[in-house]
Amino acid sequence: MAENFVPHGVAHVELPPDQKTELISFLLLPKLSMLAFTSAIEPLRIANQLTGQELYRWQVITEDGEAVACSNKVMIGADTSLADADLSGSVMVCAGIQPETVVSDRVAGQLRKLWRMGHRVGGLCTGTYALAKAGILKGHDFTLHWENIPPFRQTFPDLEPLDQLYVIDERILTCGGGSSATDLFLRIISDRFGSVLAHAVLNMCLHSVHRSEEEAQTSSRAALLGTRNRKLLQILRFMEENMEELFSLDDLARKFQISRRQIERLFLTHVGTTPKQYLTDLRLRRGRMLLAETDLRVSDVATSCGFESANHFSRRFRDKYGVSPHRFQTTRTG
Repeated sequence: MAENFVPHGVAHVELPPDQKTELISFLLLPKLSMLAFTSAIEPLRIANQLTGQELYRWQVITEDGEAVACSNKVMIGADTSLADADLSGSVMVCAGIQPETVVSDRVAGQLRKLWRMGHRVGGLCTGTYALAKAGILKGHDFTLHWENIPPFRQTFPDLEPLDQLYVIDERILTCGGGSSATDLFLRIISDRFGSVLAHAVLNMCLHSVHRSEEEAQTSSRAALLGTRNRKLLQILRFMEENMEELFSLDDLARKFQISRRQIERLFLTHVGTTPKQYLTDLRLRRGRMLLAETDLRVSDVATSCGFESANHFSRRFRDKYGVSPHRFQTTRTG
């Protein structure tokens, strides 16, 4: 653990002296997102540096106290093990790829215990999986990285994540990972010390703006496609939200009161492909996510993505990705 870690710097923000030090523990799971972890811890370091006070102390924990490999293969050393750590403050779980494989019963049990004792707990990127396995998310708002939301829903069908940058719901803090961890921790700093210090930390991070909690993690379809055509955006949203259902172009035309030809023309003009190909690609991307992040059978993945059969899904998957779904799932690596 960093002891009296107050770096020297030129910029300064005045605070009343003798502020109470807050301990934040980062529990790193294998294959974690290094970007999410560093985006969270650096605002704490900068807050200390700007004020010349130890506002925050932090420690890096792994389950066994050994170094852990990030998803980019960089190793990060631990200060201590989960069993030996001082867990008197907040605990933030940092995860990354294949989160369902790295959350042990021991980790989940410790988080559940801390929650019941009144501690603040959180998840960065896919650290939310650990909170879900601990059984503490029911009835609370939360989020995780957008790419992992579909497989999360499959694994925890009774839980519904929000598509937001970060969420603070009482003592549960979650974020989508990446630079949204900076937005979350700027909010933590602002809530405790005010906007002046938070804004100074933001400037030191060269973070152009402190994004609000409710902002979506990804660009809107309108911005992505460069169009505000209401009918097209409605159809795209319907496809994304109902891809497991079997529906035809005629069904879409009737539902949105627009002709088949108009739908085809809108897709070719603004999306650059046919409606059928767009929907197939959408379903294949969803299938690839589920194969990468869950242990669902290929037949179940095919059904949940709207394919008529596992064979049809397998043929399309191989054509697009050059490998069969079964081989992709069994040979996936971090």
